[in-house]
Amino acid sequence: MTIQETSSGKIYNVEILPVEDIDFKSIDKKRYFFDWKTEKAYEIYKLKIINSNDILGIISLERIPQEWRIHIRLLTVSLENKGTNKKFDNIAANLITHAAKIAVAEYAELACVSLKPKSNIAQHYIDKYNMNITGMTLSLEVPEILNLINTYDNE
Repeated sequence: MTIQETSSGKIYNVEILPVEDIDFKSIDKKRYFFDWKTEKAYEIYKLKIINSNDILGIISLERIPQEWRIHIRLLTVSLENKGTNKKFDNIAANLITHAAKIAVAEYAELACVSLKPKSNIAQHYIDKYNMNITGMTLSLEVPEILNLINTYDNE
């Protein structure tokens, strides 16, 4: 998986790893917009450039096996990577793709990824990731999940 520096176009390889207890010392609400300690009961992953310790994005996931679904509880990029003047592009895309890969590994052709977006960003998810409106949530199913993986996962 890769992200792109918006100012130079330079591509960086990234990795997505589970958040460790020690990470919570640097994950503050000012830079990451949420109190991530409240998500400790769920799976939390961090995205960082390979050979760097700086966390650029975070995602919290909940597995809902009876619905063949991975639900994205929270998703954020770091403050400097938000909006039109962001430093790096495709952080959120890679985190959503990570959730999609977990869904496919767990549930194969029945896989689903869902999230409940804030209203002001819902259209962005629909436009950029081809998410479908499913009641109060947005979701991806096969084949949209496979398209997302093929677009953002370079493995």
